[in-house]
Amino acid sequence: MNDSRPSGRDARREAEPPGPDAAGPPKSVLARGLSLMDAFGSGDAELTLTELAARTGLPRPTAHRLLGELVRWGGVERTETGYRLSLRLFVLGQRAPSPRGLREAALPYMEDLYEATHENIHLAVLDGTDTLFLEKVNGRRSMPIVSRVGGRLPAYCTATGKLFLAMGPPDRLDRAVSAGLRRHTPHTIILPGLLQRELARTLDRGYGVNREESEAGVSAVAAPILGRDRRPIAAISITGSTYRLDLDRLAPAVRTAARALSRELARESAGGPVRR
Repeated sequence: MNDSRPSGRDARREAEPPGPDAAGPPKSVLARGLSLMDAFGSGDAELTLTELAARTGLPRPTAHRLLGELVRWGGVERTETGYRLSLRLFVLGQRAPSPRGLREAALPYMEDLYEATHENIHLAVLDGTDTLFLEKVNGRRSMPIVSRVGGRLPAYCTATGKLFLAMGPPDRLDRAVSAGLRRHTPHTIILPGLLQRELARTLDRGYGVNREESEAGVSAVAAPILGRDRRPIAAISITGSTYRLDLDRLAPAVRTAARALSRELARESAGGPVRR
C-alpha cells in the first residue's frame, strides 16, 4: 500500500489542510475551536496564528482567543513561533474503543508480515474519501517512505483505498471523483473511466495494488479485512520499493493475513474464543 504521510514514510501527500468552505467558518464556539485543531495536517508540527486563521476562515482575533482557550484546556500548546497539538489529544485518541481494538487484533498479523518481508506494513481504514493509517510496522531494513500512524492519503491512489472504493457502494466512488482526482506522480490515475476499470480489476482479483501512484518509486499491495456483511472494515498492506516488490507474489501472503484477521474479528464479535 503506498500510503500515508509525514514523520515516517509512505506516499506523497496527506490530505490537504482544511480551508474555509463555501459556507464560511463554523458558527458555534465549539465547532470553531474544533476547526482550529482540525486545521493541522499530518505534516504540520506547528502552525502560526496567521496560518490557522487562514485555514479555518476565522478572523485573527477570534482565532487568537479560541487558541488561548484550547491552550488552557490542554489540547494545544504554545510555541515560540506558533501553536502545536498537545499529547492530551493522543491520550484521548487511545480511549476510542473500536480502532484501538482493531489495531490490537491486527498487530500480530502485521508483525508476521513484517518478519516475512521486512517491508512497511500498514493497517488502514476509510475516512471520508481518504485512507487513514491506524498502525504501521517497519524496521531498519524497510524502505523509508513518508507515512505515519494518523496519516492519510486519497483513497483513489492507494492500494488500501482502492479496496474501499471497489468493494463499497457506488456513491463512494462518486464522492471520491467529486472531491477531485489530483495527480501525485506521473502514474496517478486521474481519469474517472480509467479509475473505474482499475477498481473492477481490484474487485476481480481480490486485492489492491498501487504502482507508484502516490509516491515515486514506492508500490504496495493490500487485502481487505471483512466484516460479517463481507464489506471491508479495514485493510492491510505491504509497501516498499517498486524495484524490490513483486506485488503479485506478495498478494497471497497479505490476503492470508487479512482473511485470518477477518475470522478472528468475527469470532470476537460473536463472543466466541479468539484464537490465532
